[in-house]
Amino acid sequence: MKRAPIVGLLAGLIATINLSHAAPVPADLPKQLETMYPAVESLYIDLHQHPELAFQEKETAAKLAARVKALGYEVTTGVGGTGLVALLRNGDGPTVMLRTEIDALPVQEKTGLSFASTVTTKNAAGVEVPVMHACGHDLHMSAWYGTAKLMADNRAHWRGTLMLVGQPAEEPLQGARAMLKDGLFTRFPKPDYALSMHDDGTLPTGQIGYHAGYFRAAADTVGITIYGQGGHGAAPHDTRDPVVMAARVVMALQTLVSRENNPMDPVVITVGSIHGGAQANVIPDQVQLQLTVRTFRDAVRKRVLASIAREVKGEAMAAGAPREPLIEVTPSTDAVYNEPALTARMTDAVRAVLGKENVAEMPAKMTSEDFASYGQAGVKAVLLHIGAVDPARLEQARQQGVALPGPHSPQWAPQYQRTIRAAISAETAVLFDLLGNGS
Repeated sequence: MKRAPIVGLLAGLIATINLSHAAPVPADLPKQLETMYPAVESLYIDLHQHPELAFQEKETAAKLAARVKALGYEVTTGVGGTGLVALLRNGDGPTVMLRTEIDALPVQEKTGLSFASTVTTKNAAGVEVPVMHACGHDLHMSAWYGTAKLMADNRAHWRGTLMLVGQPAEEPLQGARAMLKDGLFTRFPKPDYALSMHDDGTLPTGQIGYHAGYFRAAADTVGITIYGQGGHGAAPHDTRDPVVMAARVVMALQTLVSRENNPMDPVVITVGSIHGGAQANVIPDQVQLQLTVRTFRDAVRKRVLASIAREVKGEAMAAGAPREPLIEVTPSTDAVYNEPALTARMTDAVRAVLGKENVAEMPAKMTSEDFASYGQAGVKAVLLHIGAVDPARLEQARQQGVALPGPHSPQWAPQYQRTIRAAISAETAVLFDLLGNGS
């Protein structure tokens, strides 16, 4: 990444802040970012090489805690298990929260990077698994630290409380709830606003994507056990075959989307796991299925879950099953709702920094994010996406109709230098806008 474009981006940041209601910022802000960037990149490479799974992020949290503590933040670790909270109190004004996720995924890295992860560890079930930052949380953490430093170094130009949150266990959608249960908004100031950034494989690097309103879907896991009457595979008439029942359930569930749901209210029902039987000539006593269900609106969510139970029980009854199926619903997270007025304010601040062409409205996604929990707790919150793919490569892929690796892929290798710098610029722009004059 050449120095000149970055200086230009931050020069835009200075102009934006000086023209807004916020207090003026130092003219040497571009130089500050360039001076500190090597340390930020070094942190990124370290984090990428040493990923940790959900609720195991002790070393990751320690690295972040040490760095922000050195900047003057009040740091508390162990929140919600392995999370951290860092506060920079700077006079009267709003409290603004900037969250980063700190966990990685059980994925074997296949990027070929010189600093690729080779880590393996035991997961919660005690199984040895490879670990990789396949979702870009290392990017998020690095930008979070860079933003923390710029805000600390320029505290004379804003008022209020900056609340940095390093959240564990985002991937299993458990960390936000764990931190809230541990007093995130009672032991610490409840923020007026909350911001988080997420890297994106469909946007060119440095481009900010936004979507006001419902942005990321609610997620529920549904476990189903269908009970049959086992027997010999050569005498199916003497059995009640749960494999056939399960097959009929899988097909029946598709009609809940295609025939019962308004297409303007997106729903995804995916049967991701089905297990039953152990031998070709034996009909088992039971079959187990695992589903993920994604919705946006609460009314749709409740209806779809009830319809799933109806279909499963109906198929079992029609087949003469000896007992009613067991259906267990485990809510994972609510839908992310980007508060519209705050979304407009944040994107205006970023647009003036990165340029109109680098702030783009994007469609809602059926993937989920437990950042939703903070909005559910009564905080005005916005989740923005940041592109992390080389623009030329992305355009070539689009012209060829080829899908590039994205987050959660073992080949996910973001163009990190420009992405981190742009994320810091965007986060800093938003924070100065919200905290600039203490209003």
